[in-house]
Amino acid sequence: MGSSAMHIARTGLDAQDMRMRVISNNLANVNTTAFKRDRASFQTLAYQVVTAPGAASTSETKYATGLNLGTGVRIQGTSRIETEGSLQTTGGALDLALDGNGYFQVQMPGGTLGYTRAGNFSRSPEGQLITSEGYQVMPGITFPDGTTNITIGTDGTVSATVPGQTEATQIGQIQVASFPNAAGLQATGDNYLIETSASGTANLGIAGQDGRGNIRQGMLEGSNVNVVEELVDMIETQRAYEVNSKMISAADEMEKYVNQNI
Repeated sequence: MGSSAMHIARTGLDAQDMRMRVISNNLANVNTTAFKRDRASFQTLAYQVVTAPGAASTSETKYATGLNLGTGVRIQGTSRIETEGSLQTTGGALDLALDGNGYFQVQMPGGTLGYTRAGNFSRSPEGQLITSEGYQVMPGITFPDGTTNITIGTDGTVSATVPGQTEATQIGQIQVASFPNAAGLQATGDNYLIETSASGTANLGIAGQDGRGNIRQGMLEGSNVNVVEELVDMIETQRAYEVNSKMISAADEMEKYVNQNI
């Protein structure tokens, strides 16, 4: 009995340690542009059925509930919470935020397409609209040399004053990607997500249409991490870890008593 209780408590320690890692990552990214917090989900391990419910207890009666012994817990997975962070005004002409659902599409190394809500873009020496890592925003937008007064509409239309003209000229349109199951996107770091079989195929379209959010120029989306909520979860996790540690100590004392006195 002692070693079995130790094993169950050990699974609890492992699960709470992983939950603490998730919380730590959330708090570490509290100021990361457009970061979405993760939530750890737990599930029970297999049960040992000692007496099945409904099994015969006598020749005339049956057990109403039976006897099932759990064997512990584990982390089932992490869920990304897709609620929108607060929009923060920056005034930057190439700072863009999505007010609603959707992702910006970027061309990553090796031809892979990545997706992000972090719209802190800039202009490359060649005039291309790029991310801070130098990845091109897709579909590609190229600003002619000497472009000034860049305006980006809520539908992604990019207009600017180009040399030789006095009125703004439309030079392209930023599109927004949507997914059947955005929670199924895989995080790769650097604020990027990639498509998976769980997320479904990206559907590029115009911002503000078919459920996609509008584009807000001169703004960036903040993280959706609530520091107070994360601190409460951290305390709860710490207490659960302590209880499982005490369970191991109690099981060890019980086993020691049996070995010394029986």
